[in-house]
Amino acid sequence: MTRPITAGIDGTEESLAALAWAEREAVRRGLPLRVVHAWRFQTHDGVDTGDAATQEGWVRESVGEAARAVTERHPDLAVTTDVLEGDAVETLVGAAADAEMLVLGSRGHGRIMGFLVGSVGQQVIVEARRPVVFVRAGDRPSNEVAGHEIVVGQHGDPEDSAAALGFAFETAARRGATVRAVRAWTLPPMFAYSTASLQLLDEAGGLEPYEQKALAAALAPWRERYPDVHVVEHVEMGSAGQVLLSVAGTAQLMVVGRRDRRTAVGARIGSVAHGVLHHADCPVAVVPQV
Repeated sequence: MTRPITAGIDGTEESLAALAWAEREAVRRGLPLRVVHAWRFQTHDGVDTGDAATQEGWVRESVGEAARAVTERHPDLAVTTDVLEGDAVETLVGAAADAEMLVLGSRGHGRIMGFLVGSVGQQVIVEARRPVVFVRAGDRPSNEVAGHEIVVGQHGDPEDSAAALGFAFETAARRGATVRAVRAWTLPPMFAYSTASLQLLDEAGGLEPYEQKALAAALAPWRERYPDVHVVEHVEMGSAGQVLLSVAGTAQLMVVGRRDRRTAVGARIGSVAHGVLHHADCPVAVVPQV
């Protein structure tokens, strides 16, 4: 089964930037492109918004126009469009299930602004089982040039970040880009260490060498699979979100993993992904751990 790269659009500048990013990635990967718009009939007091059929017609024309622009730029790219009536989160999560990745527009910086429409993007991240990429309105093809790295966060044991590392290495191989693999570490309370853990740290020569060895072990299978991808190993003391953001200025793409986090108040995307999504200027891919 060939999975398309799917772009969710809503007519905003951010979503059109996401569509442009998705089309370039589809060309690089030799995959079809699917353009999806989640639509619901809307009414506004005192404004002639037409009936449901009229509104749907407007939406279909807008989506068709966006798809035609893609086809003009890439005549050989297979492009399909879908206008799907229903809840935006459910529609986009459903679209992601059959996709290689889902690409969405991302709005401004800070905690107040949301993604796409309100918190739709954050909810999609929580529910989607495929990578979700967020792109800002200012993204340009010129950002995807030599010298701009693909930054990926690594944490825990090798399997904990395998999905994110695999996504980063494959993308880098397609683009001829360098992968900067970042592992951040902090000083946890000493009581958290068991005798066995302290012995491992002693054998490694200390905390930072231990973290360096852990990162090297996680990268080893991906280096073997993608021998032509240049890799920079980055181990730094600090919070993972802060360390990742400190190198975001030279990134063409930031890749972070996501665990399932279920709490009494609902599912969460995690503090690292949350911070990077809000503050990184480059596109951000959130890859679920599988």
